Amino acid sequence: MSYRVRVPKRVQKELDALPGAIYSRVREHIQHLSDDPRPTGVKKLKGTTDRYRIRVGAYRVVYEVDDSLQEVLLITIADRKDVYR
Repeated sequence: MSYRVRVPKRVQKELDALPGAIYSRVREHIQHLSDDPRPTGVKKLKGTTDRYRIRVGAYRVVYEVDDSLQEVLLITIADRKDVYR
């Protein structure tokens, strides 16, 4: 069961702005979301129905899962100090 990962333009800009080593690690985690949208270590965000976050070093990838469409929509990629503001 493969999910489609949607990356909006705003999130693509955030991804492109990441430092090289972090970029490759985040990109790898995003690619794995198509196979398993709720991997081990993922946290469900409180106050939402289907928003999750993955920790990649000091960075966080926040996304939504729509099981009916089999789709993962990236919301933001940012440093942990800025992501929840």
